[in-house]
Amino acid sequence: MSREQLAAECERLGATGLTYAALVSIESGRRKPDGSRRREVTVDELLVLGLALAVPPLLLMLPLGSEQAVPTVPARDPRASYIVWRWWTGEETPTLGGPLDGRYFAESQPIGDGGPKWSTAWATAAYPASMYPEFERRREAVHRAYLRTEAGYGKRRGDKQDHAAAETDYLHRLEDLARHINGMTLVGLQIPQLRPDLIEDMKGLDMLDDPDHIQTKGDE
Repeated sequence: MSREQLAAECERLGATGLTYAALVSIESGRRKPDGSRRREVTVDELLVLGLALAVPPLLLMLPLGSEQAVPTVPARDPRASYIVWRWWTGEETPTLGGPLDGRYFAESQPIGDGGPKWSTAWATAAYPASMYPEFERRREAVHRAYLRTEAGYGKRRGDKQDHAAAETDYLHRLEDLARHINGMTLVGLQIPQLRPDLIEDMKGLDMLDDPDHIQTKGDE
């Protein structure tokens, strides 16, 4: 993609400030006499550039897979690129001290005067980053189990035992998903949309603590 094409795509996405000239300044890293950059990139523009280039925006900042270590904050040493990636996504608690490969090192300082431990505050804020991927994994497990039960209908009499096992597995997977949904509901997280039949099954088996908190795909 040429710079002209990239500028046109950015304009199509609504980022009219990402002109050809702006892209040249960003790409070349040209600086003013005082050392500051002539053209910074905002977080909003980073998302636009990622979508325009068909690249996850985070990969525009972190050379995952091509660099062993990347800078973090000016006062600390570089860290392994994948470790820093997990900091950005909230999957891992940052460890600015300790081994450079990111092995566990307790950050014991508090937040402010008398506040919670830094690591505790981070874990609380990053909680949704762990809950939503786990929700997707459990939803997919339920979907696969559901398909296995559907495939069992209409088979020979001798396959009834296998079908019963598939139904049992579906119920277990559904219960796992419902338990996770209840945990998300408890802390006020929005539940992604689910198929109406899955919701009805969970409601019918009294698995949900707050059934009205869930939105079906048909409610859009």
